[in-house]
Amino acid sequence: MSIVEAGRVEAMRTFTRFYTSVLEVLGEGLLHTRYSVAEARVIFELAQRDATPVADLRRELRLDAGYLSRITARLESDRLVTRRRDDGDGRRQVLGLTERGREVFATLDARSAEQVAGLLSGLDDAAQREVVAAMDTIRAALGGTDAARRPVRAVILRPPGPGDLGWVIARHGALYAAEYGWDATFEGLVASILGDFAAGHDAGREAAWIAEVDGERAGCVFCVARDRTTAQLRLLLVEPSARGLGIGARLVDECLRFARHAGYRSIALWTNDVLVSARRIYEAAGFRLVEEEPHHSFGVDLVGQTWSRDL
Repeated sequence: MSIVEAGRVEAMRTFTRFYTSVLEVLGEGLLHTRYSVAEARVIFELAQRDATPVADLRRELRLDAGYLSRITARLESDRLVTRRRDDGDGRRQVLGLTERGREVFATLDARSAEQVAGLLSGLDDAAQREVVAAMDTIRAALGGTDAARRPVRAVILRPPGPGDLGWVIARHGALYAAEYGWDATFEGLVASILGDFAAGHDAGREAAWIAEVDGERAGCVFCVARDRTTAQLRLLLVEPSARGLGIGARLVDECLRFARHAGYRSIALWTNDVLVSARRIYEAAGFRLVEEEPHHSFGVDLVGQTWSRDL
């Protein structure tokens, strides 16, 4: 083990104090909620998968068993977390988020993204990239073997900017052709939808988000008005290279949060039965299948499905 100069130790301690102050993580409630940093971290981790063994969560967060037990007990009392025996091993307990828990996660996630976006918005593009690169350097240097096995990737959701709508059209056309054999009429449909969105939409009633992973576009979703009381989720997409990071669930949760805030009473979506991964995300978010019908579109035979949920 090498000797570390005292000045370097103090520099790192100074940075840590600065960063925790900037992010306001030392108050009683994180991001103006009633939950502590540790409680919020548990919520964030549970939101990344449907069910998590307690032992895995304790190892992942490096928390004392008694401390984690107290945290999960409080979250259970708030009806955010459920606990059950593992189907494959009755000796293990498994935790999962309830629908209310996922709503709290969506709030925490959105506020966290807004907070960081606010910090970065005062910097130009070059400076933003420098900050993100510096953080990547720190994480890679201090992450050790765990980071080497499972690198942490920076995921943010943001509103569309110049060039993003064109990217959405191009990626829908390319991915659906490659993965499902759909022809150019699907890309034309996406272009038509986005042409209407770009031509004029009520920002208080309709919105869109682009997901970025390590500064690169990796997904999208749109929330538009179906009628006065019903929102419609459209054009959910996650790049193959970014799948498995929970981005699809985050995009759907953001859509739900926006729709509630905009005053809609329900939200619906139209999809096709071949989109199995997307359907799992919708089901986990509380959507229920209400109608399905076979059709021939985009050069192939499909079964169209309408899904809906109350807000």
